[in-house]
Amino acid sequence: MTGVSLYHKSRGIRTRTPLTAQGQQFLPHATALLEQCDKLTHLFAGGDKQQEVHVVASQYLIAYSLIDIVRRFQKQSPKVRVRLSARTEREIEKTLLTRPDISLGVAAPYEHSTDLDYLHCFSMDWSVITPTRHRLAKRASVKLEDLGQDSFILYEQGSTGRQHVMEAFHKAEYEPQIAMESTNTDLIVRMVEAGLGLSIVPLLKSGAVTRGRRVKELKLETPIRAIESGVLVRKGEPLPEAAQALMEFIRSELTE
Repeated sequence: MTGVSLYHKSRGIRTRTPLTAQGQQFLPHATALLEQCDKLTHLFAGGDKQQEVHVVASQYLIAYSLIDIVRRFQKQSPKVRVRLSARTEREIEKTLLTRPDISLGVAAPYEHSTDLDYLHCFSMDWSVITPTRHRLAKRASVKLEDLGQDSFILYEQGSTGRQHVMEAFHKAEYEPQIAMESTNTDLIVRMVEAGLGLSIVPLLKSGAVTRGRRVKELKLETPIRAIESGVLVRKGEPLPEAAQALMEFIRSELTE
């Protein structure tokens, strides 16, 4: 580390991070080292030391799958504490590659890095959701051309879902009228329920996404690439025992 500056020296109130680019790169490694030192300190203290596994995942998968999965896992493994953090797909990949303290990612990867391994769990098909009083609400299925000039609520740019939907629009030579955007599926469902537009979203077979909402689900006959979801891990890096156990549990719960 000789000759490398890790932080900017300054007086008064700081309006930006004091870390240099090298300092930001060094920080997660230093954090991981301190955590390993803590583990060594308790190595011979008996089997009561609680282990921690930090997982980054999409908000969609946390809300509709991982909360219940983690609850069941911790009931089975009470000495393992799981931390869940919500990120977008691209943020999940970046976090895994830059934060050694993050063990797993659970997401629908955009185009995952060659430095990560993707372990597939399940796929989700797409449905159109409308307000219950919409002109199409009595139909069981629709095609993109049936949607006319309705306003759409879509995922924000940069998400896997947005990419898949826009591909289908372009292939059908359909120009959508985009009224609103969101990274949060629950917000999209609420917006549709409020009559602010239609949406095309991936839905779990459990029906958890729209349960209790005043919206109508319509099968989409126009093909859109399915959303594939699974676990992301750093390539060639063995997982700690607790993280390995959690990964296997998540995969057993999610895999079709």
